[in-house]
Order: sequence, then C-alpha cells, then structure tokens
Amino acid sequence: METGLTGKSALITGASRGIGRAIAFALAREGCSVMLSSRKKEALDAVAEELSAAYPDVRVETYAANAGDPEAAAACVAATVSALGGLDVLVNNAATNPYFGPLVDLDLARAEKTVRVNQYGIVLWTQLAWKAAMAERGGAIVNLASIGGFLTEPGIGYYNATKAAVIHLTRQFAAELAPKVRVNAIAPGIVRTDFARALWEEREEELNAALPLGRTGEPEDIADVAVFLAGECSRWMTGQTVVVDGGAAIRPSLTVGG
Repeated sequence: METGLTGKSALITGASRGIGRAIAFALAREGCSVMLSSRKKEALDAVAEELSAAYPDVRVETYAANAGDPEAAAACVAATVSALGGLDVLVNNAATNPYFGPLVDLDLARAEKTVRVNQYGIVLWTQLAWKAAMAERGGAIVNLASIGGFLTEPGIGYYNATKAAVIHLTRQFAAELAPKVRVNAIAPGIVRTDFARALWEEREEELNAALPLGRTGEPEDIADVAVFLAGECSRWMTGQTVVVDGGAAIRPSLTVGG
C-alpha cells in the first residue's frame, strides 16, 4: 500500500542508534528525506553515511542537539526546514533513563533530567515543528512511549511515569493540532536495543519463551509501525497509542516495559 511519504521530509530525534536509527532507515526506504538528530555528531554522521549508501536518492542531513535543550532544538528544527525544504513528519524518539531504583530514593537532579528529555522534550519539539512548518502545511507526529506507561515495574517506575505522560501528551496534542496535524504514539515492549539492554540481556531466553509471539522485539518491528503512523495509511487516525510488544500485554505476569 502506498504510504504517501515519497518526497516528504522527516526529523527523527534520538536517531543515532536503536529504534530511532531503524525509523530513519524505514522512512528513507519510503522515499522520505530525513534529518537525523541526537547528541553525538560522530554517531549521527556514521548513520547518515550508511543511509546515503542504502538510499542514494534520498536527502540525508544531521544535526547534533540535546533533546531537552530549547535552543539546540530550535536550531535543529530551523536547520531541518532550511535543508529539506519543510517538515512533514516529526518522530519524538529521544529518551533517557538516568535512574534505576525505587521512587522513594529518587533525587531531584535525575528526576529533572528524565522529565526534561522524555516529557518536556515532546512538548518542546512539537511546539517547534508546529510553529516552523506544520501549522501551515500540516503533517504527522509520532511519539515513542512505552508499554511501561501502562504498568508498574520495579526499578524504572519514574521512567514509566514519563512515558505515561507521553501517552497523555499524544492525546492532548492530537486534540489541539487537529485537523492540520495527526499525532499518534507507539508503546513498545522490550526491544533489543542498547538502551533497553538491562531489561533483556540476562533473561532473553525466559522472555522469548513467555512472549506469545516467541521473541523480544527488534528496532525494525517498531520502525514499520512508525512508517504506518507517519504516512497516508493512518490518515483517519489521531490521538492513539499503538502497543507493539509481541503480546506481552496479554501476559500480565511479565515485566516488559522498554
């Protein structure tokens, strides 16, 4: 089915590895020009080189920016509009989790860092994309939440709370930006990324046996859903969070947030 993404332009945060990298490749595969953003320019440039080799007809740009830094984010969005001729798709993928432990021991510094990137980052980049391009030309926004946003889990409760906020912000922005912009989210289960390594590496065999679909996720499993949400196939869909978890949600005994 035609996605309608050929000739469009997309900005992906957290694009240097894992799910963000996979989404960049999936959008480029559909003929979408991409701006890759993350904190480390060297890592971004390496991904850009691979992308350009795989899809030589697609425009690929990079811009190093901390997702929670308003000035850096504004500069990145402006660079995207300038380099790609506009902005049609925003993928809010960047996230951080500097704290693992019970909420009763969480300190302010790590709490603020988590909220600044995971929660405020959604607001910041969406505001910028709207004002720079989408208010006039429309578009689609895809937010990366987590199945953890629906769950209580030991160790990552505060991270999960910020992902619950992403789910709500998705609905709120969908209501506020309609009909110009569609806003949807993906809530992955455990995906084999470096970011989520602590959740799967030592118990992958156990997880594979317990998950209804028999395996933990790959970044590409999430990327293909992102393409669906970014493109015309989801044209009558907004404010929704799509759970992509290998069936973990129907096995409530599993600890599965990613």
